[in-house]
Amino acid sequence: MNKIVCIVALAVGLNAFTGAPAGPAWADAPPPVSGWMEQFSFKDPPRPAPQTPFLAGNGAEVKLGDFQGRVLLVNFWATWCAPCIRELPSLDRLQLRLGGEGLLVLAISQDRGGAEVAGPFLEKLDIHRLGLFLDSKMRLGRTLGIRALPWSLLIDREGRIVGELPGYAEWDSDEGIALIRHYLEQGRDEEVNKADCFCRPGPPKKLYDK
Repeated sequence: MNKIVCIVALAVGLNAFTGAPAGPAWADAPPPVSGWMEQFSFKDPPRPAPQTPFLAGNGAEVKLGDFQGRVLLVNFWATWCAPCIRELPSLDRLQLRLGGEGLLVLAISQDRGGAEVAGPFLEKLDIHRLGLFLDSKMRLGRTLGIRALPWSLLIDREGRIVGELPGYAEWDSDEGIALIRHYLEQGRDEEVNKADCFCRPGPPKKLYDK
């Protein structure tokens, strides 16, 4: 299966990627990774997600901790990255399928042009289930050690990074759904509004909408 990565340096002095593809040692381990998820690397033990700010499409500053209580799939992408463009529709379908169970896909654009570039691009691709988020100065990307695009991280309901996957993947594949559903079933918080996907467009307008 072709795993394509935009091999581009995003900044000087990025943290080195670490982690082995084998499953973690903690109790209640997720299903073995295979297929599109074979490049997924677990963090053992999980580590707290950083609180480096990034921007919502309307210019509001947000942090990963603002979404605690949901399972987050944080995906870094850019309009100039061909594998990212291939991957976005699967992320959109994933949000549609699992958003009601407590998943939120945060697709964070690394485009220097910000919302004026990324927003119309998502519209052109007919991507409406994903909110518009921006890391134009790559502050969050540098903090997380992102070395290439696309790059995805999975964060559990407690705000901990449980693993990451460099490169393109079909996230709405059977193996992707199985992996994410494992974390959706852990620490389920009934007070989280699982029906709210922060989609674009659609009333009422959210903080995270463009």
